[in-house]
Amino acid sequence: MTVPVDAILARLLALHPRRIDLTLDRMWRILAALGHPERRLPPVIHVAGTNGKGSTVAFMRAMLEADGRRVHVYTSPNLVRLAERFRLGGVGGGELVSDAELAEVLEHCEQVNAGAPITVFEIETAAAFVLFSRHPADVLLLEVGLGGRLDATNVLAHPLATVVTPVSMDHVEFLGDTVAKIAAEKAGIFKRGVPAVIARQLDVARDTLIERAEAVGARPHVAGQDWVAGEERGRLVFQDGDGLIDLPAPRLFGRHQFDNAGTAIAALRAAGLGLPTAAYEQGLVKAEWPARMQRLVAGALVAAAPPGSELWLDGGHNAEGGRAVAAALGDLEERVSRPLVLIVGMLSTKDVAAFVQNFVGLALRLVAVPLRQEKGLPAEAIAATARGLGLAADTATDVPDALARIGGLGLDPPPRILITGSLYLAGDVLAANGTPPR
Repeated sequence: MTVPVDAILARLLALHPRRIDLTLDRMWRILAALGHPERRLPPVIHVAGTNGKGSTVAFMRAMLEADGRRVHVYTSPNLVRLAERFRLGGVGGGELVSDAELAEVLEHCEQVNAGAPITVFEIETAAAFVLFSRHPADVLLLEVGLGGRLDATNVLAHPLATVVTPVSMDHVEFLGDTVAKIAAEKAGIFKRGVPAVIARQLDVARDTLIERAEAVGARPHVAGQDWVAGEERGRLVFQDGDGLIDLPAPRLFGRHQFDNAGTAIAALRAAGLGLPTAAYEQGLVKAEWPARMQRLVAGALVAAAPPGSELWLDGGHNAEGGRAVAAALGDLEERVSRPLVLIVGMLSTKDVAAFVQNFVGLALRLVAVPLRQEKGLPAEAIAATARGLGLAADTATDVPDALARIGGLGLDPPPRILITGSLYLAGDVLAANGTPPR
């Protein structure tokens, strides 16, 4: 019998406020009714930011697990199944919550909420706190959903450490129309006396984050000032006040992953968790994070791609995410030259031009596809934007159709194909390929 997680979510959607007003009032209400599970959690590292949150969390989890720690993880959004958001720590590595246990705790939260208005993310976060309070672990890695100051996760009095990964323009309708305003919202997770680890940032974001950290009495740990991390001769070199460590390159592909890995190390060291160098080494080479410059090597869509081609997947959807992916593709092109073709689907809330601009001069062609989402952009709108930027573009009905069209181009050598523009699209691709996250 299928556990009715989707049916529970459908019921919860009916309780969703007509508009999302960022506030913690609903969270405090349901957490009080649940007996405050947020007070019975393992020590927490709280992570906010625009780009790189998930990769940074993935590195921290792999490093902690390499040292034998039990690690709970809460991330969002999921790609294929809701259970991906809730990883329960265990000896030898954690596992995603079962659908049966997830359904039980969601129903419990639904009953306790008693029909009051609440967002789906808020009740999912309350469910996460209940789950994590029931299972023992050494650390909880807690990713912010949206913003920071008024995010549903921001109900913890004294985490081990807080982290802000790179901040850029995204969700401007909720967080503000400048990088400084968005950074101020992200800084809302900083707490008095708690290390505030600040990744490499645009100058205006860095200055805002430092100012907010000092204002609340947090202890800033700033990239480029208190710690540095970078690539040297193909390896990751990290240095802070406790010394220098020379490490292997991250398993996750792209030069931006050196920064994310460095932020993870800085956070674990600032949190005082005392990991040995071997744990950092093993974590770097074992970390997994799907749909972030992920090469698909087997599956239904791989079989449908032009023979001999490479198929890559990345859920990036904003200007800075696009910049990082384009840089990674540039590195691939230097190693093995192939014509690059993009398959792109995006939400209407995203800045398509700012995202696609990163690939002009790098990609040969773009094929736009629609998203199976209410706010998905029509494929022709994406293609028209690309053409306006000087990038050849056409449309397809879906990803298999796009792959067939690319196959019809007769490219030699076979192309490098990147599917990108949305995590919703990435989830559909993983499901269609038969390789969902584990």
